Amino acid sequence: MIFKDRFTAGKLLAKELKKYKNKKDTIILTIPRGGLQVGYSIAKELNSRLSIILTKKISYPGNSEYAIGTVGLTSEIIEEQGISKDYIKNEIKNIRNYLKERYKKYLGKNKPINLKNKLIIITDDGIATGKTMLLTIKLIKEQKPKKIIVAIPVGPIENVKLLKENADEVICLYSSEHFFAVGEFYENFEQVSDEKAISLLKKVQSSHKS
Repeated sequence: MIFKDRFTAGKLLAKELKKYKNKKDTIILTIPRGGLQVGYSIAKELNSRLSIILTKKISYPGNSEYAIGTVGLTSEIIEEQGISKDYIKNEIKNIRNYLKERYKKYLGKNKPINLKNKLIIITDDGIATGKTMLLTIKLIKEQKPKKIIVAIPVGPIENVKLLKENADEVICLYSSEHFFAVGEFYENFEQVSDEKAISLLKKVQSSHKS
C-alpha cells in the first residue's frame, strides 16, 4: 500500500476514527514534524482539537546513538540502570529546557493541553522501531487520560503488535513484514519544516477558537 502523501494518509485514518467525530473530549496529539500533516487531516475530519507531544531521548554517556530513556516536559522514563544519577539529573534538566523552547515555538503562549480524562488519539506518519511511540504512550498514561488510541498509516507487523499491548486501541492502515523505512510507503515524503508544521497547528487551533 502506497499513500499519496501524509495528508491523504490522515484522511484515510479519519475514516477509521469516525466514531470519535465531534466529541469534545477528543484530542489529537501529533509527533512533529511529519506527524502534523497526518494529525491536521484527522483533526479537520473529526472536528477535534490538535496539539503536539514532544519527547527527547537521554543518550548513554559517550554514545549519542544509544538511548537510556526518554524525557517529557513533566515526567521521564529511564530504562537503563547503573548510570550516574548526576548525569541523568543534568541531562533531564538540559532536555527539559530544550523541550520548553520547542513547545514555545509551536504553541506560543499557550500551555500544553491537560490530558486528564481526555480521549487521546496519538498519530505520526508511521512507525519503524516504534520506540518513540511506546515511550510517548507511557508518558501520556501518567496524565491519566480516559483512553489512548494510536492511529498510524503504516508500521512493521511485530511493532504494531507491541503498540496494541500498550494502548487501548491501535489503528494501522497497513502493516508489513518487509519494512525498511516509513518513507517507502509514500509517493511524496518531503521533509516538513517547523514553519509548515506550526502553520497547520495554528489553522486547527484558530478554527476551535472561532
